[in-house]
Amino acid sequence: GAFISFLNNTLLNIALPSIMIDLKVDTATVQWLSTGFMLVNGILIPATAFLIRKYSVRNLFLSAIILFSLGTILGGTAEVFPVLLTGRMLQASGSAILMPLLMNVMLTSFPIEKRGTAMGVFGLILMAAPAIGPTLSGWIVQNYDWRMLFHFISPIAGLTLVLGFFWKKKKKEKVN
Repeated sequence: GAFISFLNNTLLNIALPSIMIDLKVDTATVQWLSTGFMLVNGILIPATAFLIRKYSVRNLFLSAIILFSLGTILGGTAEVFPVLLTGRMLQASGSAILMPLLMNVMLTSFPIEKRGTAMGVFGLILMAAPAIGPTLSGWIVQNYDWRMLFHFISPIAGLTLVLGFFWKKKKKEKVN
């Protein structure tokens, strides 16, 4: 879940010129797809600390993946810019909850002696997704429609939702 949310953060930037042409918007307008994503992240990442204390990690994870998935589907089917922007903001809200939630899960799931390894793997994931994103996006936009960026992520988000529903424990984890 965290990988696709980080990957998604950088995927759309390469497609902005294609989106401008297709949806007939100017540069200042299309830039809201990136700026709005970052603004929603900036608001919800700190708010997730409150949400983690109030709700179970499982429910937060499932809610975040549902928001992300709905935003991805909406973005992939958008024919006008406001619908695309709404989808992007839904994606951002799910993504913003997933990031700190992953850290919480690592701190509660791994014993102290294994946390360094878990954080190292997490760091590799964080670095790999933004490195892959622009290249993958450029290839997709060159060979397909920009909407394929959303259609490519949708099944991965759906699979993550299903796996999370069945694998994530139904108890409320506490941060030590």
